[in-house]
Amino acid sequence: MDSNIIRIETEFAGRKLLLETGRMAKQANGSVLVQYGGTVVLVTATASKDKREGIDFFPLMVDFIEKMYAAGKIPGGFFKREARPSTNATLAARLIDRPLRPLFPEGFRNDVHIVVTVLSYDKKNSPEMLGMIGASAALSISDIPFHGPIAGVTIGLVDDEYIINPTEEQFEKSKLDLAVAGKEQAIMMVEAGAQEVSEKQILNALDKAHQAIRELISFQTEFIKKAAKPKGEYEIDSIDENIAEEVEKAAYQKIQEALNIADKLERNNLLDSIKDEIIEIFETKLSEDAFIEQKGHILQALDNAVKKQMRRKIFETETRVDGRGLDDIREITCEIDILPFTHGSALFTRGETQSLGVVTLGTSSDEKVIDELDEEYKKKFFLHYNFPPFSVGEAGFMRGPGRRELGHGNLAERSLFPIIPKDDEKFPYTIRIVSEILESNGSSSMATVCSGTLSLMAAGVPVTRPVAGVANGLIIEDDKFVILTDIMGMEDHFGDMDFKVAGTEKGITALQMDIKVEGITQEIMETALEKAIAARHFILGKIKETIAEPRPDISPIAPHIEVIKVKTDRIGDIIGPQGKMIKSIIEETGVAIDIDDDGTVRIASTDNDSIQKAKEKILSIVEEPEIGKIYTGTVKNVRDFGCFVEFLPRQEGLVHISNLEDKRTNNVSDVVSFGDKVKVKVIGIDRDGKVQLSMKNIDGAVEKKPRPKHPNHNKDKH
Repeated sequence: MDSNIIRIETEFAGRKLLLETGRMAKQANGSVLVQYGGTVVLVTATASKDKREGIDFFPLMVDFIEKMYAAGKIPGGFFKREARPSTNATLAARLIDRPLRPLFPEGFRNDVHIVVTVLSYDKKNSPEMLGMIGASAALSISDIPFHGPIAGVTIGLVDDEYIINPTEEQFEKSKLDLAVAGKEQAIMMVEAGAQEVSEKQILNALDKAHQAIRELISFQTEFIKKAAKPKGEYEIDSIDENIAEEVEKAAYQKIQEALNIADKLERNNLLDSIKDEIIEIFETKLSEDAFIEQKGHILQALDNAVKKQMRRKIFETETRVDGRGLDDIREITCEIDILPFTHGSALFTRGETQSLGVVTLGTSSDEKVIDELDEEYKKKFFLHYNFPPFSVGEAGFMRGPGRRELGHGNLAERSLFPIIPKDDEKFPYTIRIVSEILESNGSSSMATVCSGTLSLMAAGVPVTRPVAGVANGLIIEDDKFVILTDIMGMEDHFGDMDFKVAGTEKGITALQMDIKVEGITQEIMETALEKAIAARHFILGKIKETIAEPRPDISPIAPHIEVIKVKTDRIGDIIGPQGKMIKSIIEETGVAIDIDDDGTVRIASTDNDSIQKAKEKILSIVEEPEIGKIYTGTVKNVRDFGCFVEFLPRQEGLVHISNLEDKRTNNVSDVVSFGDKVKVKVIGIDRDGKVQLSMKNIDGAVEKKPRPKHPNHNKDKH
């Protein structure tokens, strides 16, 4: 082995985990190959040499790249190559970004780019957590400043047993899909979907996760000692203390006034005017060059002053900017049937956050096809979240969904998924929810959960029980902390945690935690969950006051679907040659028909009569002959020994000459002709499926086909 290659491995959760550096991507600041089972990811960390000027944020970018060859697949599409990241890849990138971001030095303004490339995927071990471990290791061994390492694991709950890093097969049976990232001392990020699990189960799972994270960090530390470069010298963007003091002194009184204004727009207007005044003061005081150089720092100092005073107000008075106490929830209104020609609609407003939820019911042809590293599959339930700029009073460009929209939509979708009906025969609909955020001042994803619940019940979707969600916040000062229930935008921006919890009366269905400090304690987590229970039950009460349970029937303008089962070998009969049979049924009845490979037939229409008409036609096509039953058929072939009668669609049987009449028959053609309508009884079916028919003892057994008259029939004879 090349002496520059450093490789270590360990056994973790029953599988081999390997870290390697020095063989691939050696020009990056740090690169690590991570293998777990048969899944392999390459993670690189690179940083620009110079800081980016004129910004007040840390420019970190995480890309999660799924190579289709990793799963032995060729990409679809015309070009047959990977294009834009899938939704899952974008969500994986966000998952890795969130715990890394707080661990860079404050004021670090160099571009940092983390690239996680999935090189091999065994369809058992998910690559997301490997990407997180690899990103931490790559940053830790690089010259980029980083306060790591961190690690991440997933936790499942199968038969009340917690499983670390479950395989994809185990996840299918799990009541919990929990992703956790943390340092040795504290947890930093949580993301979960759950089947109504309790707060105690979540806390136990977090404890298991943190134990596993410590094990992984110990493994990483061994690797870092062997492979780490010295940390480089990077310029840190810091605010001159004199400027910070001057800004705070000049703005103190007016900031206090602003922080006593409950209305968001009015408060923001005053803060904007304070900003203009501060800019004017320093523009007059400083030279032109000095002002241009310091303008960003002046604005940052003002932002810090607002943050400091807001946090102090909460600690000292236990009163928030909008006048609420620490545990107060903003005023809530719930409305349903907002839109007259949709299948279900609801408007949920909590303070200055408002979500319009709209449900559309479709057929199986509307299912969402997912083609990523795993095998292609279809989703019958999906949620889309839109956040237009007008929702925060801004002008901006309307483009496709970004990472934030995909993340918020995914969280709301996971929150609602456990209550969606799973029995395809009882509720065979594809369900799409769209959340239009019309106003935003904190936790629009949890407002989406509430509007989604209301619109589902208004649409007549038989959900098991309603779901509600709330976002709680955190302010930490030294060894003291307070938890804020139902945070607004300013508390999210200047606070230390965004902790979203969604669930039913029975338990949690989803949660997400992001922090801006280097980890939180078990005590903080317990307190946040405890306050979330009370808030969730309060909001559920508001939802039930509006609509207590799902309507018994779906909207009359939604497609009604009837499901029937047929034998798989009869699917071709329904479709017919070149699809002629199914096309004719659709054209004649106006319904939509979907047929699955297992013989499930779905007939959809807003008109029940049309559904029944199409159903009768399909059933007549696939009907199996029943011994003793009399059918009306058509003579298709006349032979010396009898005639062949089509008595069911594409189903013929033989009426032997001895079974044509109640008496002896000498000549078949004396009794029937081609095209005659006849009544026949099934008297036997042999092993090969051949059907024997009889016309004996049946009144009106033959209805003669009209014969064309002779052209000279009515002419006078001469």
